[in-house]
Amino acid sequence: MHLPEIDKFSHLKSPLHSWDPRVKIISILTLIFSVVLVQDLRGALPGIAVAFILLFLSRIPFSFVFLHLRWVLLFLGVFCLIICLTVPGSFLVKFGFLHVSREGIELSALVSLRAISAVILIFPMIGTTRFNLTLKALQTMKVPDKLIQLLMFSYRYIFLFLDEGQMMFVAATSRGWTKKTRFSTLKTMANLVGMLLVQSFERTEKIKDAMLSRGYSGKINVIDDFNLHPADFVKACLIMACAITLHFSGWIIA
Repeated sequence: MHLPEIDKFSHLKSPLHSWDPRVKIISILTLIFSVVLVQDLRGALPGIAVAFILLFLSRIPFSFVFLHLRWVLLFLGVFCLIICLTVPGSFLVKFGFLHVSREGIELSALVSLRAISAVILIFPMIGTTRFNLTLKALQTMKVPDKLIQLLMFSYRYIFLFLDEGQMMFVAATSRGWTKKTRFSTLKTMANLVGMLLVQSFERTEKIKDAMLSRGYSGKINVIDDFNLHPADFVKACLIMACAITLHFSGWIIA
C-alpha cells in the first residue's frame, strides 16, 4: 500500500538537504508565489525549468514525485479542457457547436505550467527535511501552534487511518464481500467508513490522555537544533534572484 510519506527521501545528501529548514521554507515559498503570479508563458516556462532544476538537485526520484503529481495532472486535464472550450477568441478548431480558441489554449497552458511548477517546488521544500524538523522550523517562524499541531497529528495518524481502513476492507472481502455497482455495496462501504470514524474518535481520547500523562504542553520539542551558515544565505539569494527574474523574463525574451 502506498503511503504519503513526503519526507521519505529526507535522509539523502544534497545542497537542499543541508540547507537550513527555516531559510529554505521562506525562500522556496517566495519562489512559489512568484511562479503562480506570472502573467504570461514567457515567465511560466522559466518557472517550471527552475522547479525541475531544484527537484534534480534535491535527488528526489522523479517517479516518487509523479506518483503524487498524477492527481494534479488529472484535475488540470479536465480544467484545461473546459478553459479551451469556453474562453472566447480566435477559434482554431471546431467540433460541432464546440470551439477551441487560441486564447483558451494559451490560458490553459499558463495555468498548467504555474500549477505544476508550484506542486513540484513543494517536494524540494518539504521532502528534503524530516517532517518533525519542518514543523519545528515553522514553530520558530511564529506559525500558530494550533496549526502546527493540526499538521503534526494529521501527518502522524493518516498512516494509521489508511492502514486500518485497508484491514477493514480486507476483512470484509475475506467474508465474501465484493465491490459492485449496486446499493448494497454502497451501504456496506458506508458502514465500514462509519466504523472507522468511530474508532478514530475513540482513539483520540486515549491519545490525548497518553500525551498529557507524558508532559505534552502543545509545543513540539525536538532535540535537533538549527545553525545558520553563510551557504544558507547564498542559496536563499539565488532563489530570491530567480523569483525576481521570473517577472522580468518577458522583457528579457522580448
